[in-house]
Amino acid sequence: MIEAAFICANCHVTGFAVSGHAGYADSGKDIVCAAVSSAVQLTANGITEILHYPAEVSAEGDTVRLHTSGELPEGVQAMLDAFRLHIELLRDDYPKFIRIRYLEV
Repeated sequence: MIEAAFICANCHVTGFAVSGHAGYADSGKDIVCAAVSSAVQLTANGITEILHYPAEVSAEGDTVRLHTSGELPEGVQAMLDAFRLHIELLRDDYPKFIRIRYLEV
């Protein structure tokens, strides 16, 4: 199962940690894993490489984390909110394979 933890402040996502494997299908054919992995990469790269925001991104084993600090520019906040929505919609479609937690700070 994929575990997505969203770090939130004042009802806005400020970071996330995504880990695990969906187990929907064999490696290389797992559309749930592919969808989540692609969304994680798009969000992290969009924030750091396109918007040039100095987020802390780390990948260890099967876990990717993105951490921000301070007030977020509108574009960064929009990317994080869009990522949360995307993962929620994937979870709604594949509830046995994705679990979401929200951690208010």
